[in-house]
Amino acid sequence: MQTAKQEVSNLLNRLPDDCSLEDIQYHLYVIQKIERGLKDVEEGRIYTQEEVEKMMAKWTKSI
Repeated sequence: MQTAKQEVSNLLNRLPDDCSLEDIQYHLYVIQKIERGLKDVEEGRIYTQEEVEKMMAKWTKSI
């Protein structure tokens, strides 16, 4: 597992030299969200497709 500093360094090496700070922030945000999602899966915090469809059906009925 890489340290946060190593991950940022690798990201910066992959991005083009003319990228903006906003581009860097976006990529860091995406990496963070992916890591959080993987941790959720690891810890069993997931929904089946059927469960999501039922939730969505309830939400869309009220619209």
